[in-house]
Amino acid sequence: MTRPYRSVLYIPAANVRAMEKAQTLAADAIIFDLEDAVAPAEKVGARGLLSQALQADYGGRARIVRINGLDTEWGEDDARAFAFALGADAVLVPKVSRSADLDRVAALVPETPLWAMMETAEGMLNAARIAAHPRLQGMVMGTNDLAKELNSRFRADRLPMMAGLGLCLLAARAHGRVIVDGVFNAFKDEEGLRAECAQGRDMGFDGKTLIHPAQLAIANEVFAPSEAEVELARRQIDAFEEAKAQGKGVAVVDGRIVENLHVETARATLAKAAAIAELAG
Repeated sequence: MTRPYRSVLYIPAANVRAMEKAQTLAADAIIFDLEDAVAPAEKVGARGLLSQALQADYGGRARIVRINGLDTEWGEDDARAFAFALGADAVLVPKVSRSADLDRVAALVPETPLWAMMETAEGMLNAARIAAHPRLQGMVMGTNDLAKELNSRFRADRLPMMAGLGLCLLAARAHGRVIVDGVFNAFKDEEGLRAECAQGRDMGFDGKTLIHPAQLAIANEVFAPSEAEVELARRQIDAFEEAKAQGKGVAVVDGRIVENLHVETARATLAKAAAIAELAG
């Protein structure tokens, strides 16, 4: 059963209390951040704190470690520290601009799956090659850094982001990778968060990265199949199976044609709902 990634929460690896609290939060996945969220003077110490924290029980939550870039003094040691899945389900590589960036980390991390931060203009243009990397499991949109590179302005409709978001989404789907949307910075703006989650869901993202626990409930709700969607999926499957038993290739549900491709989507909806229920325990 596919693991859900509706809510992917960033946690600073230097913050012991936050890492402990994350064990009880309703996040599908946690990104333990050694990069942007940790000051230079704390980076070496944070690596040790995180190694200890990952020995705790995080339940069914995916544990992803974002290392520093290999162009920094901390990157190689970060990669080696989490190379053999010491409580980490994946290593997240920052600022991936080309497939070769993953090759360098893969050489240091021979076992743990890799994820890629997609946050540079070059990365957008090379998204297909990056997604095709044999060690890659998932992609994370870094929309703040991308906006900085593009010199774009914030818009509620995220028009300046659409080209990059679309290229990465296409690449991820072409190669069967998980892909999660970028963060929503105004963590007290619930209406804005809900709208951006809905936009990402409708585009096809698996979930959203989050910067505050207060954002979890909305992301979990929006990226989960609704009761109506689950009920419709069941009816589509039943109707199609009945039509097939009668020698027909299509069914009709609520005045709409249901073909095999719709049934595949319906089954995926039910599988996602089941995975979410299992994670909730």
